[in-house]
Amino acid sequence: MPDGPLLGSLGRGGQPCIPGEFGEVNSGAPPPPKRPPFQTTREHRRFTEFADAVRTHRYIGLCWGPPGVGKTLSARHYAGSDDWEQWQSHFPEDLGPVPERVIEARTAFFTPTVSATVREIDRGLPRACQQISYALDYAEHGVVDPYVHRVSRSSGRTELLIIDEADRLKTVGLEQVRDYFDRHNMGVILIGMPRIEKRLARYPQLYSRIGFAHEYRQLTPEELTAVLTRRFDPEREALDDGVDHATAIATIVRIIGGNFRLVDRLLTQIDRVQTVNGLTGLTPEIVDTARQALLIGH
Repeated sequence: MPDGPLLGSLGRGGQPCIPGEFGEVNSGAPPPPKRPPFQTTREHRRFTEFADAVRTHRYIGLCWGPPGVGKTLSARHYAGSDDWEQWQSHFPEDLGPVPERVIEARTAFFTPTVSATVREIDRGLPRACQQISYALDYAEHGVVDPYVHRVSRSSGRTELLIIDEADRLKTVGLEQVRDYFDRHNMGVILIGMPRIEKRLARYPQLYSRIGFAHEYRQLTPEELTAVLTRRFDPEREALDDGVDHATAIATIVRIIGGNFRLVDRLLTQIDRVQTVNGLTGLTPEIVDTARQALLIGH
C-alpha cells in the first residue's frame, strides 16, 4: 500500500501528472527571476561529501550553521531542486527529459511551514519523496503506472530526504521524521540553526539515529574574494583601474563579512548603481553607494 495519497494520474496528452508540492500549478504565474550561476565553494564541497555519506549509509545527518552562509543553497543545488521545479512546473504535451541532476541525486527536498501541523508533515514527507520516485520512473519508462511501479508509490526510489528549516519542527514533528526514517530505506538530513544539535539531544530516540554531523561555516575572506572575482564579467572589468577594482572587491568582502546570502543582494545593488549612473567600472565609491541601499546586520 502507498504511504501517502495515490499519485500519478495522467495529464494532457496522456503524460503522467507529476504533482507539485501544493497541488496543481498555476500556469499563469510569472516565471521566477533568473538566478546567477551557482558558485562552488569549499563549504559546498564539504556539504556534498556529508550528504553523500548520509545517502550511502542511510543514516540521519544533522547540518547547522548561522543564517546566510549558504546551507539552503547548497542543499537545493545538491538535490537539483531548481531544475526539478522548472521541469515539473507546467504540464505541456511533452515534459521533456528529467534533469540529470535530479536523476543523479535521487534526493527529495522538503521545507515545513512555520506552523507545520501533524497533517502537513504526514502528507508532505511522502509527497516530496514520491515526486522524485515518479520522476525517476518517468525518466526510465516515459510513463508511470502506479499499479506497476509500486516502488514509486512507496517512495522507494528516493535515496535521501533533506528537511530544511528543521528548527520549525516541534516534538511531534520530530517524532514523525523519526518514524518516517524508520519505515523507509533512505537517508535523512536535518538542516537548522546553531544549537539545534543541543535541542535534539533531548530526544534520545531520534538523537541515537544521527550518524553524521556537519557544521556549515562562513566563507573565509580569501574564498569570498575568489567567488567575487568569478562573478564579475572579466571583459567588462578589464578596462577598470586595477587598484580601484581590487579595493572595491576588498570593500565588498568587508561589508559581507562571510554572509553568502548578501553577495547577490549587494551585487544587484551595485549593478543598479552602475546602470543609473552610466558606469561600467567597479570602484569603492560605487560599492559604498550600493551598501547604503541595504539593511545589513552584524
